[in-house]
Amino acid sequence: MKQFYVLALILYFAHVFGQNEEAERKSMMRSEAQRYSKMINYNVNPNTLNYDLKYQRLDLNLDPAQYYVSGTVTNHFIPNQNISSIYFDFSNVLTVSEVKYHGTNLSFTQLPTKEIKIDFPAALASATIDSLYIKYSGAPDTFGSAGDAFTVETQGGTPVLFTLSEPYGAQEWFPTKQSMNDKIEKVDIKITTPSQYNVASNGKLISETILPGSKKLTFWQTNYPIPAYLVALGITNYTKFNDVMGTPPFPFVNYVYPSTANNSSTMANINWTKDIMNVFEENFGPYPYRNEKYGHMEFGWGGGMEHSTMSSMGSWGKGIIAHELAHQWFGDKVTCGAWNDIWLNEGFATFGEHLANEKLLMSNSQFMSYLLSEMNYITGSAGGSVYVDDANLGNTNAVFNGRLSYSKGGFVLRMMKWILGDAAFYQALKDYHNQPNLAYKYAVTTDLKNTFLQSTGKDFTEFFNDWIYGQGYPTYQIKWNQTADKVLRFKVGQTQSHPSVSFFEMPLPIKVNGTAGQVAYLVLNNNSNNQNFAEALTFTVASVQFNYENQIITKGSTVTKDTSILAVNDAAKNEIRIYPNPVKDQLSVDGITKDESYEIFSVDGKLVKSGMLSAKNSVGVNTLPKGVYLLKIAEKNLKFIKE
Repeated sequence: MKQFYVLALILYFAHVFGQNEEAERKSMMRSEAQRYSKMINYNVNPNTLNYDLKYQRLDLNLDPAQYYVSGTVTNHFIPNQNISSIYFDFSNVLTVSEVKYHGTNLSFTQLPTKEIKIDFPAALASATIDSLYIKYSGAPDTFGSAGDAFTVETQGGTPVLFTLSEPYGAQEWFPTKQSMNDKIEKVDIKITTPSQYNVASNGKLISETILPGSKKLTFWQTNYPIPAYLVALGITNYTKFNDVMGTPPFPFVNYVYPSTANNSSTMANINWTKDIMNVFEENFGPYPYRNEKYGHMEFGWGGGMEHSTMSSMGSWGKGIIAHELAHQWFGDKVTCGAWNDIWLNEGFATFGEHLANEKLLMSNSQFMSYLLSEMNYITGSAGGSVYVDDANLGNTNAVFNGRLSYSKGGFVLRMMKWILGDAAFYQALKDYHNQPNLAYKYAVTTDLKNTFLQSTGKDFTEFFNDWIYGQGYPTYQIKWNQTADKVLRFKVGQTQSHPSVSFFEMPLPIKVNGTAGQVAYLVLNNNSNNQNFAEALTFTVASVQFNYENQIITKGSTVTKDTSILAVNDAAKNEIRIYPNPVKDQLSVDGITKDESYEIFSVDGKLVKSGMLSAKNSVGVNTLPKGVYLLKIAEKNLKFIKE
């Protein structure tokens, strides 16, 4: 979360989240200069495509009182073709003094494109693991966002050093493979510091060893695949807290500044991480790094960054704690495979905030106000896409856009949950990050769409075209009236805020209130403009509410009682509706006027039930296993969820 606390709106509840986060985001983000032209679309360096980087060992000497790094990085790699040279992404400010391969010094060239090219005496064979080490030293670059990657300052009068490498900064302090196509399967982080300091980093703490000359060697190791930008460390006089969390328990490790350790309210928030971990494990699935740890290392930026197994934290609100924890599933375990798709990281983490607010932090009315403030923020401008265009990849303010990558991305997921229902949605999320081709690897938006299709039977192609690749939002004009036979009739018009989307196809949430206190919840499957609907009720309607729980993004929509729509066309009278959905026993079907044959299919296309249905009958589904099904009747395909 390069934005250093992205709740993606100027938050309504100051006591939970603080205020003016959007201004803070903008002030802390640096515009990325054109210094990474080697990266095609800022996602892949073509010079590093001929090998797989398997394992890196960082042996570094660092003193938080000095803006300086020295040491070696050993790289284990497997060529995927015969190679006579190899490239690593690496700063052109730091100085390489030696490259050694099997005891032999190799010739190398540091390039202005932030690469080091290393030549082998003879070609290396493909599919055979090999290794070399690079020795280097110097003061890392301080220009633009390169200066975000490696920072030295003080806290409480004591020096502190910390790193933050998202998106392009890992290469600023160690040689690596920056491209978004190859995770490093194992990383050793061995840091020698003055002995008074503690070092926090990814993975498990293997050892701390006091060395001659008042030095200390700290050894962390992670054995989960990790992208280079998530490798991180912090060094200062941390106070350590070792605890456990989860069921079954795994380590909960926190390295905080001494002033933080003495702040009881902050420590209570840190301890609250256990509560939101339980919520996330229930809804997202088991924590992805259980064999190592979860925890926090404090740093000097004003928000947080989701470094694998140990988030770097500059503030301690429960919202940001939830955001960075959600990233461990979405952003860390499954990482966006291109910075264009950063919403797969940040939108999901923002949705994690939704879940924390809904389940733990807010009353229902507060949560509705929070969602409304999110929606107002999202619709504050008429355009802008969640997907980041190639032309904007050099601008970190555009990549990490609070309104789009974060808030709108998070609300898109809420809308997907509305479309699918909670059970199917959360199961699809679990299926997504557990896919063998995605787990601990990379994903793009198409991968998410394909996984949801496989899991639920719902094709989100048109939805993503509108809400991810398209721009803007819809405004609805909903007119209603009720006939003497208690049929409630609607006419739904829609305008769009941006011409990139001709029409937003969405199921519309409607709450109907009766004159005697009755309540009915309807879904209008709105797939064309000025569409008519008819819903049979058993009571007289007093009022109609649209988007009653802020389920979908809209702005300026109106709901009006209008007698002109009573002359509804016959097509609307024959609209077929199924309810309840989800269903346990009996699925009712409204809108058929004669006996109709029906078929029910599972999501994998298997016919599981068929028969005849009259206008007064319902379909028994109590024998069907839980899951998502398709009812085919009267040339209609209607999805339902069996609970």
